Amino acid sequence: MLDLAGIGQRVRESREKVGLTRQELAERLEISTYYVGQIERGERMMSLSVLEALASCLHVSLDYLVWGKERMDNCFYQLAESKGYYETGSDKELLELLDLCSPRERELIKKLIKVVLPYLR
Repeated sequence: MLDLAGIGQRVRESREKVGLTRQELAERLEISTYYVGQIERGERMMSLSVLEALASCLHVSLDYLVWGKERMDNCFYQLAESKGYYETGSDKELLELLDLCSPRERELIKKLIKVVLPYLR
């Protein structure tokens, strides 16, 4: 049996972490604000498509939303560790910020860095 209250709490915490209101989340998912409230209170089971959309919009894994497990597949942290990064707190902060981004947002950031980097040198 799924813990709907736990899922709802993780949805609410993740929504707040990315700085979205219930209304904004509802608009992005094309569902009602009332439905988002029911999910966050653990009053309503959602379809797999809504659960998947929530995870994507909130930049968290399905494992995290459903079971409360932290993401273990974080490619940015694995890459940073393999390259010997984490020398400063700002390196870690940058990786954490990138982890919050969707694939589309990361691609945009990569393009911006490529444009700006020559001017910084």
